[in-house]
Amino acid sequence: MGCNNVVAFGEPFSRSLCNSAISPVIAMSRVHNSATPIEPLFGPDSSDTTEQNSFEGIVGRSRALREALDQLRTVAPTDSTVLIEGETGTGKELIARAIHARSRRQPNPFVKMNCAAIPKELLESEIFGHEKGAFTGAVSRRIGRFEAADRGTLFLDEIGDMPLELQSKLLRVLQEQEFERVGSTTTQRVNVRVVAATNQDLDRLVSEKQFRSDLYYRLNVFPIFVPPLRHRREDIPMLVAHFANIYGQRMNKRIEKIPSDAMETLLRYDWPGNVRELQNFVERSVILTTGHVLNPPVSELHKRSCARPATMEDCEREHILKAVQETNWVIGGPQGAAARLGLARSTLMYRMRKLAITNDRPLPPSVNWRRETGTPAA
Repeated sequence: MGCNNVVAFGEPFSRSLCNSAISPVIAMSRVHNSATPIEPLFGPDSSDTTEQNSFEGIVGRSRALREALDQLRTVAPTDSTVLIEGETGTGKELIARAIHARSRRQPNPFVKMNCAAIPKELLESEIFGHEKGAFTGAVSRRIGRFEAADRGTLFLDEIGDMPLELQSKLLRVLQEQEFERVGSTTTQRVNVRVVAATNQDLDRLVSEKQFRSDLYYRLNVFPIFVPPLRHRREDIPMLVAHFANIYGQRMNKRIEKIPSDAMETLLRYDWPGNVRELQNFVERSVILTTGHVLNPPVSELHKRSCARPATMEDCEREHILKAVQETNWVIGGPQGAAARLGLARSTLMYRMRKLAITNDRPLPPSVNWRRETGTPAA
């Protein structure tokens, strides 16, 4: 890969993107053709800049992410149950931790449990604990996750994988804040805030009788949708710089720049594994780097893109986006996008929020970008 055109992780570059009313993705493609050095965004003393571009460890300033973080700030000080929805790898646990950190429960435990990672026969004991002799192998009393999280927050990840027979018991704890350990008749009382997360469509699971509707309504008090990385592409440069800095320090390497064509590839790739996939990719890139210019193996991304068909969600997003663009972003009314798609206005607005469709759409590729003023060139 040639490195004649490189882009430094620069603070002025980042600031111009964040303050611009025009899509940073297009702005980036224009700036990358320049080889002018830009002062480091994440250098040896990067704590101030990192703080400006992150919130409780969540890096990015895109509109889609800001909407989720605004919801987080609103609900965190309360004791309400939160349901975090989003694809695998989008950072749902980071959102849950941020809710706990911004709540009055912050001094108390944050306990997490992945409902899909624990064998079905052990899940009840993990959640509620058990008494000695309750079952084969129960050689002593053990408290469960609810007791461990008393006065704090319990994060139930992959809640859609919880067996039906346990869902009624979880509902009782959410409503009454009391339960019995396995093998015990003594009621335990706790004060726990529950934050749940899922990458599944719980509405569909409810309709298919695979998830209790009453538990769903109890969990869905305050839903937060975490957008996939392909819906917040303008955050990719910050994330690349962030992870390059982290792994560069661990490996005693100082990464200052990235080839412009490599960044273009990172921006165009859909990242089906989301931020987790990008993080692992940057770590591998740092391992392969011998100098100050990041050496990402972009050929891997080209192969993955060619091998993967478009998802149904991508097709739906493109279909809706085409309709709202053709109606000049008029949603309601007889000539609006909702009527054109055969949907109720409220349904279309919900789908647009779910798919992170906003009206700050990219300019056509033919538009030239004036970096100094953050406006299109004449």
